[in-house]
Amino acid sequence: MLDASVVFKWFSDDEERDSAAARAVEARYRLGELQVTVPHLLFLELINIAARRRAWSSERLIEMAAGLLGSRFGIGQPPLERVAYWAGRGLTAYDACYVALAEERRIVVITADEEILAVAGQLAEPLAEPRS
Repeated sequence: MLDASVVFKWFSDDEERDSAAARAVEARYRLGELQVTVPHLLFLELINIAARRRAWSSERLIEMAAGLLGSRFGIGQPPLERVAYWAGRGLTAYDACYVALAEERRIVVITADEEILAVAGQLAEPLAEPRS
């Protein structure tokens, strides 16, 4: 599973921490070597990051949306009780959604988010060193 901190780097032109690692994960995904599962929330998060934090134009946002809609991501929705559990441990409800879905699917979240890494323990791996 990948979270927004990883997938956003696929669409961004900016070089930031772990961009090369994110693009390596993208390459594996595009070659069919890696299956990606995400909560539907990922799509909304990415549009929000691009629109609010990066001030992308409507045209660029629509282009990203089309790319997301064309993805072969597996989409899931975790149990709300597990989202609440992880939120109670200190994650935002958004981040808790990724962790709860990973927990349900018995997979890990590959992330660049330090808070998820600190709170989720064995359910999260850093982007820079994913085991896949």
